Amino acid sequence: MKNTRKATLEDLEQLSALFDQYRIFYHKESDIPAAENFLKERIQNEDSEIFVVGDNGILTGFVQLYPIFSSTRMQRYWLLNDLYVNENHRGKGYSKELIEAAKDLCRSSNACGMLLETGKSNDVGNRLYPSCGFERYDSVNFYEWTNTMRNR
Repeated sequence: MKNTRKATLEDLEQLSALFDQYRIFYHKESDIPAAENFLKERIQNEDSEIFVVGDNGILTGFVQLYPIFSSTRMQRYWLLNDLYVNENHRGKGYSKELIEAAKDLCRSSNACGMLLETGKSNDVGNRLYPSCGFERYDSVNFYEWTNTMRNR
C-alpha cells in the first residue's frame, strides 16, 4: 500500500474535488465548498477515517469509513460508506489498495468487521467487493427512513 495514507487537512482541496465527483456520480449537485466543509469537519472532529490514494502528489481516490458498533458481538464495526476512484485512474488497483487500508483499520482497531452497501446496478462494485473478500448478506432486508426535512 505504498500509495495509500490517511487523509489530512492539507489534502482538503484535492479530496473535496474527488468527493464532489463521487457525489455527482450519485446524482447530487456539485457543491465543492460544502464538500470541503463536510470533509474538514470529519477530519477535525475525527468522526470518520479517510484514506487517500494517488501518484506523484495527485490524489486519485479515497475511502471513508464511519465507526459503528455491533451490540450482539459487543464490538466495533466499521461502515465503509464511501469509496471512489477518479474515472481516469480506474483499473490500476487503487480501489483494492483503499480496501486494504480499510481492512488494516479494522485489524488495528480490533473491529469485528466492515459493512458496506452498494447498488444492485453497480456492476464494478459488485465484482470488486467479493474479489476483496466481502460476502453478500442476503438473509436480511435493508430499510431506510429518510427525514425529508433534512434531505439534500
